[in-house]
Amino acid sequence: MSMKRTNVYADPEDLAIIKAAAKRRGISEAEIIRQGIHLAAMANRVWDEPLFSRTFEGAGRTLDRGEVRDTVADAVCRETEAGTAA
Repeated sequence: MSMKRTNVYADPEDLAIIKAAAKRRGISEAEIIRQGIHLAAMANRVWDEPLFSRTFEGAGRTLDRGEVRDTVADAVCRETEAGTAA
């Protein structure tokens, strides 16, 4: 992957934390900064599609593990029978 150089201003305390983390992890300070930039970019990305596109009818209360499994299984079965499953 090709990279582009940029300059940023950073708080000296943050830079000290990055320096210590880089030494502890055995990687460069630049790699930690690149990872931080990537995390910030992904956190602010606008996705083309919603993460969850399906909704399920429920009991209106917090369900236990078995009830969640059964509700999802029932919905998948209904979609499969209707021919709308992906």
